[in-house]
Formats: sequence, C-alpha cells, structure tokens
Amino acid sequence: MSKFSCFRKILQYLCIFVNPFRIQTCYFICVSALGFLVLKALKPRSTESFRPNDLDMFFMSVSASTVSSMSTVEMEVFSNTQLIVLTILMGLGGEVFVSMLGLPWFYSNFKKQETQKKSDSVGTHHQSSFKIELGLVDDTLVSEDLRYSSIRYLGCVVWAYFLVIHIVGSVLISMYLSYVPSARNVLENKGLHIVTFSVFTTVSTFTNCGFIPTNENMVVFSKHSGLLLLLIPQVLLGNTLYPPCLRFLIWVLGRFTNRVELNYLLMMNSNDIGYNHLLPFMHSCLLVVTVFGFIVVQFILFCCMEWNSEALMGLNSYQKLVAALFQSVNSRHTGESVVDLSVISPAILVLYVVMMYLPPYTTFLPIKNDEQISNPRSCEKGKKRKEGLVENLLFSQLSYLAIFIILICITERKKLREDPLNFTVLNIVIEVISAYGNVGFTTGYSCRRQLKPDGYCKDTWYGFSGRWTNQGKLILILVMFFGRLKKFNMEGGKAWKLV
Repeated sequence: MSKFSCFRKILQYLCIFVNPFRIQTCYFICVSALGFLVLKALKPRSTESFRPNDLDMFFMSVSASTVSSMSTVEMEVFSNTQLIVLTILMGLGGEVFVSMLGLPWFYSNFKKQETQKKSDSVGTHHQSSFKIELGLVDDTLVSEDLRYSSIRYLGCVVWAYFLVIHIVGSVLISMYLSYVPSARNVLENKGLHIVTFSVFTTVSTFTNCGFIPTNENMVVFSKHSGLLLLLIPQVLLGNTLYPPCLRFLIWVLGRFTNRVELNYLLMMNSNDIGYNHLLPFMHSCLLVVTVFGFIVVQFILFCCMEWNSEALMGLNSYQKLVAALFQSVNSRHTGESVVDLSVISPAILVLYVVMMYLPPYTTFLPIKNDEQISNPRSCEKGKKRKEGLVENLLFSQLSYLAIFIILICITERKKLREDPLNFTVLNIVIEVISAYGNVGFTTGYSCRRQLKPDGYCKDTWYGFSGRWTNQGKLILILVMFFGRLKKFNMEGGKAWKLV
C-alpha cells in the first residue's frame, strides 16, 4: 500500500505540473532546437552563398516553428533540402496541427475518467439489482459514451480538413505555375523547383507563417493576381476562419452521414469536448462578421491611401485591387506581402500594428450574460484561481510588449543615434508586434537611408531585425515564443486596477 500511495502521489504531482502551457513550451523549444541542428548540418544552396551564423540559423528555426516568418537570412540562401526542413517546421508549428496533437491526450484522459465512472456505476447497480434486471441504462453513461466517440470523430474531421487543404492547395499552385509562363520563369530564374515552391507556400500560407522561398516574398508575384487569389482562402482557412469552417464542415458531414456524434459536436460547447477551436454557432457567425469587417476596413483605407503611391506602381487597376485585398487579409497573422512596407504611409502601418496585435479569434460580441458565447474558456477560470499568486504576478500582454520594446531600444541604442532613419521607434514597434502576433511584417533596412553612408552596406531582402545586435535578436526570439504561447496569458494583468 505504501508503494502504491507513493506512486499515486507522483502521478498527482505530474498531473499538476504537466499542463498544456508547459507541454507546448517544451514542444516548441524542442522542435526549434531540432530544426536548428538539422539546418546547420545541411549546406546552403551554393558555395557562393555565405553560411549563416548559428544565432541566425536558430532564429530562422524558431521563426518557422512558431510560424512567425521573421527573417535574418535571405530565403534564397537555403538549399532545396533546407526549404523542405523549414516546410516541416512550419507544419509542426501550425495551430491546426498543434491542436490535433492535443486531441489524443484529451481522448486518453477522458477514457480513464469514463472507465472510473463506469466502475463506480457498476458498484451502484449491484446495490440495486432490480435496475439491472430491468435493463435500465444510466443516461449519464450513455452521454459519456457519446462524448467519448465524438472526440474520435472530431479528430478524424480535423485531420481530413488539414490534409485536403494542403493537397488541394499544393496542386492548384503547381497547376498555376505550370500554365502561367511568367510565373514559372520567376522560379526558373531563381533556381526554385515548382513542387517545392508549391508545397512550401501552401504549408506556410495555411499555417499563417508567411515565409516564401523567394527573397522578395510575394512582391515578385504582385502582378500575378490569380496566384494571390489562390492564397487568400488558405490564409483564412488556416487561422481566423478555422472555427467557422470546421463547424460548417461538421454540419455538412452530419447532414450526409446522419452520425449522432457529429450532431453532438455541434450542440456541445468547446469546453465539453476539450477543443477550444470548436466555437458555438453564434460565436462562429460573429467571428466571420468580425474577420470580414476588419478586412473591409483595411482594404478601403489601403486603397484610399496607397492607390497612386510607389507601393502599387506598375500595376493596373485590377491588380491593385487584388494586391490591396491580399495585403489586408495577410495583415492579421500571415505576413505575406506584395508591397514594400517601408514606403507605406504611417497611417497604414499603425493600422497594421493594431491588426497584428489582435488575437486570431477576436470577435465583436454584442451579447450580454452569455458566458458560453462571450467566453468559451470560462469553465477554466475555477481551475486558474488555485494559482492566485501566479496570476497576480502576471502582466498584461501590452505590458510585456512595452518591456520588450524598451529592452530592444536599449540594445540598439547606438544604432538609434547613428542611423535614425532606419532605426526608428516605429520600425522597432512594428518588428516586435509582428513577432508577437507571429505575422512577419517588416519594414526592412535600406542603405540609402543612412545619414552616414557605409561603403560596405549592401541592401538585402531579410527583415529589419537582421540588422540588430545579437542581444536584440535573442530578445525577439523570446517575443516569438511569447507570441506563439500568448493564448495562455490572455487573462494576465487582472491584479492591476486602473482607477
């Protein structure tokens, strides 16, 4: 009994210590570290390309695994094999894939709870033998069995959703590149394979990472409106509109198959299933309205401010409209860009900062006294109250971002004085918020803006953070990890009362 009691206490301790936050933190750190080792072991594209240092290579690995697409190395430096590794890292770090990894864990835990409930119920039935003789079935056990099987069906639906979008997306992009000579010539001139580009771009777009194998990102394809229109649905399906699309898919499958489990998924709350992406019907509808509302506002403002600007120079009216739509859709979390952000007006940049800061499922909810809709995680609050001391020590998201920005301004203070046109506070804010939102937007760096021209300066296509000191890059790595795990600190800062 003593050994059993000791083992039981160890299990209880592990259950308390091991929570989703710690699991995902270890997961992203391990994936990033493994990706760094593999990328470092592989050679760049050619002997003429320089070999990035270890910190830059680790930075790129973290950026891919956290789907941030912040870059300190030009993408065309990577060989075809390294691009495949980055594709795998992006796939492993995508929100849909990570959410699928949590389903088996919840499934196994629920199975243990169900077994325990059944054993307790059997004992109860033994005490009341006449119920057994009548063949009465406990309604609670039936409900638990249904819930148990529904989780299995949910896992199958999510996997199918994940695979179909990647397969269809890759095929469509490959077909477009094959049938449009001008787009295919871009890849041939850069030495990129169509299949690698198609799969890489599909994974990057669906996971909302934003990496593109070309140095210029999507700027080089700004006139290929067909390709941009193929990518826009993938951006939405992989992030902001994932819950509504998942719910719609379950509804369609339920209508055709008449499976009780699928109907059960539609009726239950996300907390009852253990999958926070399965939002209630009303929440999903309002999320759709909010997402498209943000896109329309950005689209209109972008067209008004940038229609005749340098950013859209050389495009006809149709191409400008598609480019503006593509840019507006990508500002939330993907970060793929068809324009040079350094020439965008400050008003648009500030709007992008706000959009990048907002979590993916930000929703306008004009409904009161409905916790199931306005806060699907309300059931977890009781558990969090046990860690009152930890909660009180947590800051809000804005507080942490302000701290990160201050620290980077300290590490880059020398460049802020010597190169004030490139190293502006606004550019640093954009870089930090972009890393926090796992977006990847960057204003870049221009040698032409140097007050003291450096003869050795060379314009490159990697992000603005590529010109930072090593200390600044390390801080931005922390920001990317913090941004990828920000959903676990959305309730931070409650102890601070602004009166």
